[in-house]
Amino acid sequence: MGVATAAGTVPTAAAAPERAVASVPLRPGPAGSAAPDAAVQPARLVETHTSVLVFMGDRVYKTKKPADLGFLDFRTRQARRAACHAEVDLNRRLARDVYLGVADVVGPDGDLCDHMVVMRRLPADRRLSTLVAAGSDVTGQLRAVARLLAGFHSRCETSAQISDAASPTALRQLWDEGMEGVQPYVGTVLDPATIDAIGRLAARYLDGREPLLRERQRLGLIRDGHGDLLADDIYCLDDGPRILDCLEFDQRLRVGDILADIAFLAMDLERLGRPDLAAFFLDRYREYAAESHPRSLEHLYVAYRAFVRCKVACTRHAQGNSSAAAEARALAALALSSLRRGRVRLVLVGGPGESGRSQLAAALAEAEGWTLLRAETPATGTADSGPDSATGDNADAGYDELLRNAHIAAERGETVVLDAPWALRRDRHRAAALAHATAADLVQLRCAPVAHPQAAAQPRPVLRPVGPSSGFGSAGEPPSADPWPEARTLPYASTPEGVLRAARRATT
Repeated sequence: MGVATAAGTVPTAAAAPERAVASVPLRPGPAGSAAPDAAVQPARLVETHTSVLVFMGDRVYKTKKPADLGFLDFRTRQARRAACHAEVDLNRRLARDVYLGVADVVGPDGDLCDHMVVMRRLPADRRLSTLVAAGSDVTGQLRAVARLLAGFHSRCETSAQISDAASPTALRQLWDEGMEGVQPYVGTVLDPATIDAIGRLAARYLDGREPLLRERQRLGLIRDGHGDLLADDIYCLDDGPRILDCLEFDQRLRVGDILADIAFLAMDLERLGRPDLAAFFLDRYREYAAESHPRSLEHLYVAYRAFVRCKVACTRHAQGNSSAAAEARALAALALSSLRRGRVRLVLVGGPGESGRSQLAAALAEAEGWTLLRAETPATGTADSGPDSATGDNADAGYDELLRNAHIAAERGETVVLDAPWALRRDRHRAAALAHATAADLVQLRCAPVAHPQAAAQPRPVLRPVGPSSGFGSAGEPPSADPWPEARTLPYASTPEGVLRAARRATT
């Protein structure tokens, strides 16, 4: 066989037709290329589930496997040729000097038989995954990657059709297809209970978050991005990062929320055992992209990306890869963990004012990064009175406003801490109905009233409040308070740390 190229030392060379690059040298590139150290690396061959790559000198030659894997079909030469050109065009958006072009492969008889992507070879020791595994400080590199991707996403194509890819219906379909794709491996490779929980939690999140997803569509945050951001495909060079291997074979899997794109790399950093780096990267991207989103949406997309890779690992297992089954199980566990962290909760923190309820609610919201909501009664609008002391219409109006604001926040993916006495069963039932309507988990915490006069005389430790001052007074639990057996009762304590720990455990 031969490769169409301008290098005269290669036999059976032929000029590549239509868009093929006719000046792709097989010899090492000149000093000062994107990867000057690559020429001294040994030759090697790498096989993935979709491609075969030959590393030689400072070049990489990548051919597509003539296979039908369900999510792609490369059985015809024309399909492989189109995929090669798409790969070059798409990846030049982030690594123009790495993707040199497409070359034609011809047989000994001179007949065209295949096509290959030709790339510059980058130094293996500058791979992000290699640096992370070695324990290197990669915060500077991740900062550069986040900045590069924020600019990239601002330029990526968007349209009404692309925006539809992140609609609630489309996202549900993607999860359903993922669940269907792993079914042949459930019970053999994958744990049935894990897969069942993944499907249930993903569906529950989507059930209650349509306003959030629609808002991100309206803001133009759905783009034709990278689609497969992995630490293995990011190289940290002295003059900046190069991001390779954009997903080219199915635009539907590449387009989506920009957060879903970013979540792929965050997922991969977690898979490498560095959730701290995942959080750092997500925070830097949020900063550079100047966009806001709830943490729960991060967790949803991290889970989805882990689940996608789980399905890929299952495919590799079916192809005979001996380590792929364990990888698939680890990725399924990561997906489930992320979905559990991303659950939207409605946390009622109740009890009389002197029980330390408001201090606990503030501390809990601050510790978890959740939204704290309190209400003022319309009668006074002051911080010295509220449903603790209000009755009748005033108290009802205070709870009305509290639950209305909670509804808005929960629909947009925010876990909400609701600081109120919650003395009456009817008000708690309204909160439960709201949790059901927004597919949120209801958590009910009751701060026990002070049992002894001497305990009441001791000063309650004050925790720094979060958000505006409360509209709740300090009166005790009214005599007419209804029993609250559904709540986890948190005992009075002279220090706040213990009760806060108990409250955090109760919300997990």
